[in-house]
Amino acid sequence: MTVLRTSLRNLLAHKGRMVLSAVAVLLSVAFVCGTLVFTDTMSATFDKLFATSSADVTVSPPEADDEQQTGTPATLPASLRAALEKVPGVARVVPGVGSRQATVADSRNQDIGSSTGAPTVVANWNPNQTKSVDITSGHAPGAPGEAVLDADTAAEHHLAIGDTLRVIAGPGDAEVTISGIATYKTTNPGAAVVYLDTPTAQQVLLGSRTAYTDYALDAAPGVSDDRLKAGVDAALGSHDYQVRTAAEKTARNQQDIGSFLDPMKYVLLGFAGIAVLVGIFLIVNTFSMLVAQRTREIGLMRAVGSSRRQVNRSVLVEAVLLGVVGSVAGIGAGIGLAVGLIALMGALGMHLDTADLTIEATTPLIGLTIGVVVTVVSAMLPARRAGAISPMAALREAGTPADARAGRVRSAVGTVLTTAGGTALALAASSSTTSAGSGLLAIGVLLTLVGFVVVGPLLAGLVVRVLGSLVLRVFGPVGRLAERNALRNPRRTGATAAALMVGLALVASLSVVGNSMVASATAQMDRSVGADFIIQVGDGDPINPAAVKAIHAAGHLAHVTDRTDVAATVIAPDGTGEKTKIAAGSPSYTEDLRAETVRGRLVDAYAPGAMSVPEGWATTHGVTLGSRLDVAFAGGTTARLTVRAVTSDDTVFDKGAMYMDIAEARRHLPAAEFPVNNMMFAAARPGQEAQAAAALKAATADYPQVKVRDQAAYKDMVEEQLDQLLNMIYALLALAIIVAVLGVVNTLALSVVERTREIGLMRAIGLSRRQLRRMVRLESVIIALFGAVLGVALGLGWGVAAQKLLALAGLGVLSIPWTTIGVVFLGSAVVGLLAALFPAFRAGRMNVLKAIATE
Repeated sequence: MTVLRTSLRNLLAHKGRMVLSAVAVLLSVAFVCGTLVFTDTMSATFDKLFATSSADVTVSPPEADDEQQTGTPATLPASLRAALEKVPGVARVVPGVGSRQATVADSRNQDIGSSTGAPTVVANWNPNQTKSVDITSGHAPGAPGEAVLDADTAAEHHLAIGDTLRVIAGPGDAEVTISGIATYKTTNPGAAVVYLDTPTAQQVLLGSRTAYTDYALDAAPGVSDDRLKAGVDAALGSHDYQVRTAAEKTARNQQDIGSFLDPMKYVLLGFAGIAVLVGIFLIVNTFSMLVAQRTREIGLMRAVGSSRRQVNRSVLVEAVLLGVVGSVAGIGAGIGLAVGLIALMGALGMHLDTADLTIEATTPLIGLTIGVVVTVVSAMLPARRAGAISPMAALREAGTPADARAGRVRSAVGTVLTTAGGTALALAASSSTTSAGSGLLAIGVLLTLVGFVVVGPLLAGLVVRVLGSLVLRVFGPVGRLAERNALRNPRRTGATAAALMVGLALVASLSVVGNSMVASATAQMDRSVGADFIIQVGDGDPINPAAVKAIHAAGHLAHVTDRTDVAATVIAPDGTGEKTKIAAGSPSYTEDLRAETVRGRLVDAYAPGAMSVPEGWATTHGVTLGSRLDVAFAGGTTARLTVRAVTSDDTVFDKGAMYMDIAEARRHLPAAEFPVNNMMFAAARPGQEAQAAAALKAATADYPQVKVRDQAAYKDMVEEQLDQLLNMIYALLALAIIVAVLGVVNTLALSVVERTREIGLMRAIGLSRRQLRRMVRLESVIIALFGAVLGVALGLGWGVAAQKLLALAGLGVLSIPWTTIGVVFLGSAVVGLLAALFPAFRAGRMNVLKAIATE
């Protein structure tokens, strides 16, 4: 109880100093708990949607991972309905028609699909739909030309009953009028949904009125789903259809959505882990400084009989109390963060309902465990130092000889770790395989990070002096005082800068990688792409066949190239078969994408009975020019093709692709099974580039999903997509930098308290309040810049090593984003200034006489 009382007394006595450490715990725990609550809520939302929309038993077409992308969904024959209706235990069979490869445009020809990546779903209206939606306005589509639109999409695009929509799919398109608005009984996670009458849906989506995409079976009273499924299997005999109960279909849907949600959750938790790591530096620094400031007090406690264990325990109990308070607040903040993320997703088009907010029992437990464990682990080293203070320390406050020995050991260990990490990064950069290089890169990143943290105090003396001569000397004596204050305790300066270093190192390394990727893609495009125009659908879906015809008919073009991916199994001479996608294109594709070959000429691969293979695949399977390969086309026949070219793996575009003439591929597949174009290229007639661009824009005007870009626009798109990704990463890293800023604030605030008497004496001999505040601000700036130097140096090392490794994948251009590096340094100086505002204000308000009288 004595230890607990002492810990409580110390915690309350220094509550102002502990606030920022508690905030660091709060932020770290909030990010973890917010991520868990947000992703659990998304999972629960989808689970509820799947559970309400699943029929008792669903019959779907056979599952195939190598089916051709024809733009038309796989179907079931209409004749199957009669057989299903005869199955014992079936109360009702509801035929369904649905597709996720359709585009829906409004009367202004604007695509009304989701901007978040959620699909556009077009389906027939049937009794099964009432399980998941209610028509809250208007009526169901009862005649051709009528459609029901989901309420969220209607609100987002300001659509109402009576407005016109155009449904565009591979087999055809149709103009329909909104007859009703449907509202989901659960939450619609962002998909744009349009319901048509069944005959129209069949004709537009399937091109046939004698087929469906699935059958939903309702069980008769007293018949279980499993029993009904068994009856369907028995009635259909040997078949390849997918027959699933509601539970099985829900589980499968959960698995599919989990493949999207799980990576997002782990990425967010990874950034939370970075914030936790930075928070550790802050807490270690806080407890180290508090222990140093209480040296005399702890010495007196030891002199009156307190044991090392009691002193140690007292500091650890303070850490536990701090961890509990910060964690509990962090759990609440995490729930608030999840609500904020739900609101943000709603603004972006993914509609989630806070009524579905899901807080699993494990979430608060995880948050509390992380907060307490991190705080206690961070306080263990300072607690050990506190326990080692001798009673004689009550009479003096100077460091012991052991401090110097510990410093030498620390420097030696840091140097060894940094050297080992640098060697690993160099080996990764020179690696010949990505698998081996990735492992070395991870080891190098870890060792150099730990090494820089450990060797930070040693570097502080050198780097701060250099920075001081460049930045602080212009401020005269005040600048020199700020420099000496930063050098006074290198361990403290190193630990404070290390917190900033982690976040800035990640920013710098990702900037190098991102900039290099853009530069590599641009250089590769300049070298390889000969086409004037690149044509594709924005979300990667196939290009509508009607749009393909319109593009071919456009004027002012020297040629138009078709390109698609044909699913096939390629059997090598060694007998191994590999399922793959062969890039089938017009012979002019060799002009549009000048793929380099290591053997043969690519144009020869477009001859009848010929193909090309990539360099790596050829080496693995012992394939050379003239080798004969059996190619089994999915849904078609098997052809024996001759290898006429081997393409280089040193490329960004179509890396690892096999090429062949699209006309040759058509000979081995039925027309109904041939995949539609997923990309097209076009070259303008000499001197007619502007007219050709206008002609293509006009040809695709009726197809809002088709994007026509020239090379410059395509480069801009690549850069924009990468910038969006990097900006999102930088936003997540901002949390770690915020925690690091709190560390600088806390260090300065405690440093001001530690130097109270010194500050009083300086004020007494003539230092003005303004000069004092400037001194504190400059000290903060120099610490922040020191962290920036370490972070940028580390980040550049990581980024260069990663880029050299990515060069194996064709990204061979190293580009250092000097503008970003400059912004990092400038931002670090601003961070230092902001972090010093409160400590400088506090120092300036000190009473001179009281400060001098402070022990």
